[in-house]
Amino acid sequence: MQLVLLGTSLVWNCYQTVTFSVGESRLQQTSARPSCYTAAMTTVLPNDPLVDSGADPLWQRTAEAITAAVTDGRLALGARLPSERELCERLKVSRVTLRRALTELVAIGLLSSVHGRGWFVASRSSSQDWPNALESFTQTARRKGLAVSSLVLRAEVGPASLDQADRLRIAAGVSLFNLERIRLLDGIPVAVDQSYLPLALAPGLVDVDFAAGSLYQALAAAGVVLDLAESALEAQGADALLAERLSIDPGAPVLVLDQLTYDRAMHPVLVSTVRYSGERYRLRTTFKRSG
Repeated sequence: MQLVLLGTSLVWNCYQTVTFSVGESRLQQTSARPSCYTAAMTTVLPNDPLVDSGADPLWQRTAEAITAAVTDGRLALGARLPSERELCERLKVSRVTLRRALTELVAIGLLSSVHGRGWFVASRSSSQDWPNALESFTQTARRKGLAVSSLVLRAEVGPASLDQADRLRIAAGVSLFNLERIRLLDGIPVAVDQSYLPLALAPGLVDVDFAAGSLYQALAAAGVVLDLAESALEAQGADALLAERLSIDPGAPVLVLDQLTYDRAMHPVLVSTVRYSGERYRLRTTFKRSG
């Protein structure tokens, strides 16, 4: 079974963006059509209230419904979305919720907004497969229409070591929340993610079910805004334990991403080391000459 395209974008500085994609397959996009709303409302979006998933906020479920309509071709590239009033009535959401969802989709490059004309599916020239923004594994997978899940290996509280304390600029011994997961897409293991952060930032993390939950979303719910990540990437060979977890051969290539994430005040809040299966991820880098 081959995985379809998945990516996450990491901003290293103003001139360099690093992206990852899974496998050889790529999402196929339909040819651009005139910027008009051509599909009947009944075929574009459901006429029922959004299913309450319990964990995801309503604006996010709204964004996912619109994303699904774009992904499966009900809304073509360049097509104009129905009016906000029609969307609110069809999805049974408030205008505030709808606009939050639409704004998020503009931010990731799926939609565009034209003052006085409405909301449009971004054309091929303006749409970005890879947003120039810090994005969680869960957000990226959902945006690409993939089912994301995790096998939780460890979710526990422990004292910060000297090295951990140094990276987070805290005192050694401070309580950290340690999370280790195997990340799966459509049931296939893609990466092993090890993260830690000061427990005091979000004490409620100990009660989150990370088999389905997103760490970024849990932090956002606790008021922690992740703003910038410093990242380092290197190639390694999988040891026996990692190979077993990713269902690959020992010694097979893996991409190791080490990331230190800051909040808006530039305080380090999260350290992550993610080991991606080299068979399922591809590195694509774009360099822009400065000056």
